[in-house]
Amino acid sequence: MWLQARMYLLVGLMFAILYALIAAISTLAGVTNFGFFAVLAVFIVFIQYMIGPKMVELSMRVKYVSEDEEPDLHRMIGELAENAGIPKPRVGISNIQIPNAFAFGRSKRDARVCVTRGILNILDKDELRAVLGHEISHVRHRDMAIMTILSVIPLICYYIALSTIFSRGDDRGNAALIGIIAFIFYFITNLLVLYGSRIREYYADAGSVELGNQPQHLATALYKLAYGSAKVSKESLKEVEGAKAFFVNDVSAAREDIKELRDIDLDMSGTIDRDELIYLRERAIKLSTSDKLMEILGTHPNMVKRIKHLSSLM
Repeated sequence: MWLQARMYLLVGLMFAILYALIAAISTLAGVTNFGFFAVLAVFIVFIQYMIGPKMVELSMRVKYVSEDEEPDLHRMIGELAENAGIPKPRVGISNIQIPNAFAFGRSKRDARVCVTRGILNILDKDELRAVLGHEISHVRHRDMAIMTILSVIPLICYYIALSTIFSRGDDRGNAALIGIIAFIFYFITNLLVLYGSRIREYYADAGSVELGNQPQHLATALYKLAYGSAKVSKESLKEVEGAKAFFVNDVSAAREDIKELRDIDLDMSGTIDRDELIYLRERAIKLSTSDKLMEILGTHPNMVKRIKHLSSLM
């Protein structure tokens, strides 16, 4: 409930920032064209929202599969969707070797849940089910729509800044001031969108456990996904750079994640079991300054913090 409340508070804060910016423009006056750019920004995001699923399908080389082709995958997703109280999403396989899974679509009824070829080779059924529960929870929480709405705010701030900071009218001073304020808000709201993305990952992890998956299975899956991503070539990682926010973990941070997760895997078994989660739950986590900065600028939480959060759900 706290994670849900934080997301709602974030949405409220983002729109409060937008309102404050527009109020500042109105107060300082002299600038009347911000409405055009706001409408343009909303239009661009709407177009992205409508064609986004097709773009993801093409970039991730998604092939939708039938129950005859992948009965186990369909069964897991169907059961999880039923438990979550949502329509069963379309089931697809992405023909890339980076082990991962992702959900996308415009709404609950338009949702698609996909896995990559790579993930089917490294996770057992319990671990795969935990990952699929994470993706079903994204659909259940309407994360796709929420993140699309949040992304509108920085875009509006950017267009306002672009249209005012280099103004040449009679009221150049006020216009430039508005442009600087809008640019500052653009930077702040971008950080808040990233924060929202991290919240939704914690929220989806909790959702997977709520759907009946054990925290240690999802923790182990994250561990294995980090190892699998670290083995992939840099060229392959660059190919999915624009889509990594959809993934269960940040594939670009996989090598750093492994270094940190080795400290949790006490018996060096390549898995994180219940006892190791209990041990982690009692430990205090200290992140370096660089780790904190990487997390602030990232779409996913720090992996150790994320596993610790899973330990609290036992």
